[in-house]
Amino acid sequence: MTEASGIPTASQPGWWVYTGTGRVVDAEDRDRRWPAPPRWRTFSGGPDEPDPPQDDADLDRRLGRVVVSDHVDGHEADMVNAAIYLRRPLLVTGRPGSGRSSLAYRIAYELRLGRVLRWPVTTNTGLRSGLYDYDAIGRVQAASRVGGPAGRDDRAAQHDDTQLGEYLHLGPLGTALLPYRLPRVLLIDELDQSDIELPQQLRSVFEDGGFEIRELVRVGDRTPQVRVRTADPGRTAVVRSGRVRCHAFPIVVMTCTDERDFPQAFLRQCLRLRLAEADENRLADVVAGHFPDRFDGAGEVIRDYLRRRSGTDTLAMDQLLDAVHLRTSGAFAPADRAEWDRLIEALWHRLSATEPG
Repeated sequence: MTEASGIPTASQPGWWVYTGTGRVVDAEDRDRRWPAPPRWRTFSGGPDEPDPPQDDADLDRRLGRVVVSDHVDGHEADMVNAAIYLRRPLLVTGRPGSGRSSLAYRIAYELRLGRVLRWPVTTNTGLRSGLYDYDAIGRVQAASRVGGPAGRDDRAAQHDDTQLGEYLHLGPLGTALLPYRLPRVLLIDELDQSDIELPQQLRSVFEDGGFEIRELVRVGDRTPQVRVRTADPGRTAVVRSGRVRCHAFPIVVMTCTDERDFPQAFLRQCLRLRLAEADENRLADVVAGHFPDRFDGAGEVIRDYLRRRSGTDTLAMDQLLDAVHLRTSGAFAPADRAEWDRLIEALWHRLSATEPG
């Protein structure tokens, strides 16, 4: 195990729930020490949904074998814990390869908070896609197969209302805002790719701790409870009176680059964390986690990666892992250094078209 710089375990503040060491906390100790929310961030959703599923396979794919460290980044742990205590979303910036997205998975792993809900953002992403999807066409087609709603009595209409849940699917954000006993971890990935309206729309949802499903509000008098599908495979949840409202505000990790400017009103809702680029020790821990049985030979690749990154190139962590896999798996055995250099030149192509050629 390599040793990263930072706060030693013995010196970590007692208020931390998340330590950043990679050590999984005991569930009873976690529950006993879980902080109460501020009065202005207390939400009354409920009754609570069952605890979310664990997805250890996804965590292993994202993180590899987590390397426990006795030294942690104190600023990172401070901000994650502040987000937990204050029930505020965390806006995480940094260059590719700094571990922005993996932070959400490390929080979920260490605190055993269940499957991470991931919402990737693009230029076409709207708030509705994160909250829920309603298949109106599918419902109309189903109604037409049974003769449509005309002429039915109130009992038949109420039965049709209960079927609404078959055509409603909560998105990652909508699922995270269900009332759980402990917070879900929600990763809103690459928020900087969004259009100008999305951050302000998110601000409103974060402030309310919930949202309405219009299709269910309309039938709330007749059918106050409807079971809908969630973003967790095979899971459903009951929505009451057409409103989803959290109990424990989710741990929201929003990633973006340093270049994007957001509205001040949105930024005031967030805690901000900028991650530094991973140094050689941290990169070695990541590589060792994914290649525990064949780490030999990875050191040279890591040093090549650092030399390339120290220039103008912007490299992602996946590009490092791809190169290590080729170098250590036996799939590629270069005859000389020049052959290896040609391969990594192709693998580690520039990600930014604005960078000098």
